[in-house]
Amino acid sequence: MIPFESDYNNGAHPKVIQHLVETNHEKTLTYGFDIYSERAKEKIRQACDSDEAQVYFLTGGTQTNATVIDGMLRSYEAVITIETGHIAIHEAGAIEASGHKVIALQPHDGKLSAEDLANYMAWFVNDESRDHLAQPGMVYISFPTELGTIYTAQEINDIFNVCRQYELTLFIDGARMGYGLAASPDITLPWLCRHCDALYIGGTKVGALCGEAVVFTHNNAPRQFFSIIKQHGALLAKGRLTGVQFDALFTDNLYFDISRHAIDMANRLKRMMAEKGYRFYIDSPTNQQFFIISNDKVHELEQQVQFTHWGPYDADHMICRFVTSWATTEEDLQALSAIV
Repeated sequence: MIPFESDYNNGAHPKVIQHLVETNHEKTLTYGFDIYSERAKEKIRQACDSDEAQVYFLTGGTQTNATVIDGMLRSYEAVITIETGHIAIHEAGAIEASGHKVIALQPHDGKLSAEDLANYMAWFVNDESRDHLAQPGMVYISFPTELGTIYTAQEINDIFNVCRQYELTLFIDGARMGYGLAASPDITLPWLCRHCDALYIGGTKVGALCGEAVVFTHNNAPRQFFSIIKQHGALLAKGRLTGVQFDALFTDNLYFDISRHAIDMANRLKRMMAEKGYRFYIDSPTNQQFFIISNDKVHELEQQVQFTHWGPYDADHMICRFVTSWATTEEDLQALSAIV
């Protein structure tokens, strides 16, 4: 099967595997206090251009979102996102399970609008019964979004300003952070760190076997966040597993180089499908591409290609997602081109 289903349907980048093998027989400290985790944290701080950034390693996206959101919010506080936000639809109610309501606003091309956020908050603070409601305490966005779109610097800056106005923390889900940065014309990792309170740099979908690097950007990690991680069952005894991987990913710009490769492959895929007459469901600049394909052709393709059936477009067509990654090859594109 030709693999375009997701960006985590593979193992890890060879340099990550090599680093794991090279360090396998070493005896190190546990729970993330090993030399490789410490070295990886320093490399991430350098990449963020921030000496005050606090870095923690977790193993998966849902686990990271649930732990960070629960750790940063008080018991009565809620998190604002959009209706298509990952925490709203794809995490089995993990946020609500920790006691925090998810307030979902209308999306615009997969993005939260600063204007909608401001309007909601203006309504909330002027509602006489607001003390009876879940209190908004955080805004959650994804970079890139679920639809592969990316925020502009102005859009994030506007959201950040609304958050500051209403004393909301801004948390950015970066499961595909590398691909978003590689596709963005005006956002860098240091810039992003200056315009949010916390983010995570995804490893699982960008070259690692597993792992996400949580960054509290302004020396603002919740008190005893180590214990909060433990309480959520998210603390690895062999914390070096993630540390070693991020040490490799943030050596010699590997994380950013392999992300650019995925975007290059996605752009070539995009041009190929356009030349063959396929329509786009949305204009995505990142490694997730969405095409409108006839049901007959979908049935034909699924015999040879792995892709996601995103949902029906109309009675005769399906929205299909094709995803490139650091592991996508020239041969993959050529094989797909021969049958689409």
